[in-house]
Amino acid sequence: MKNKTVFVACDTSNLKKIIKIIKQTKTKKIKIIPKFGLQFFYSKHGRKFLENIKNDFWLDLKINDIPQTALSAIDSLKDLKKCKYITVHANGGLEMLKAIKKEAKSINKNIKILGVTVLTSLNNKSLKEIGHTKKVKQLVLKQAALIKKSGCDGIVCSAQEALIVRKRYKNLLIITPGIRLPGDNSNDQLRVMTPKQAFENKVSGIVIGRSLTKGNIGNNTKKLIDHLNK
Repeated sequence: MKNKTVFVACDTSNLKKIIKIIKQTKTKKIKIIPKFGLQFFYSKHGRKFLENIKNDFWLDLKINDIPQTALSAIDSLKDLKKCKYITVHANGGLEMLKAIKKEAKSINKNIKILGVTVLTSLNNKSLKEIGHTKKVKQLVLKQAALIKKSGCDGIVCSAQEALIVRKRYKNLLIITPGIRLPGDNSNDQLRVMTPKQAFENKVSGIVIGRSLTKGNIGNNTKKLIDHLNK
């Protein structure tokens, strides 16, 4: 159990709710790390809170811009000492990925750069609407190859693609969002799995949001642990 990493998605701009999520998901039975996205980072108190936080955390910004702008973005985060993971988007291309990896390591050698592939809110129909000719699994593998070539530490993809990525890249960190506890609503996610199914697909860690943070957080955390112990 302790070798499984769970990232709890702190998707709110409410500082009190953030503190509550962090406090009530703490447990010695499993490693749970808070993940902060755009909503909290852009909020009035968000960035200041992350400057002083005592917990390791994941900053999920999905950086995607020309290399120089992306580098400047990474450089502006150097005061966030407890940030252990940052996401960049594979759509930014190889040069952007390589530049971010190099710059981030010069700021903090322990930081992990995770390349985001196809968002879990998209499916084959969505990709076709955007203009992609490849299906989800084909595009994820193509992006995974780019992320690996860039030297980034890991990949973010749905658990449905995790197994095929793992077969090709044995040592790459694979983190999967779109995770729901059994019986929970999938909401806006189209490619979802349960935590147990995801870990059976050889992922390194999972991202779980509403299944933990909606309702009684402590009870939800216990439910997650019980589910993984079955």
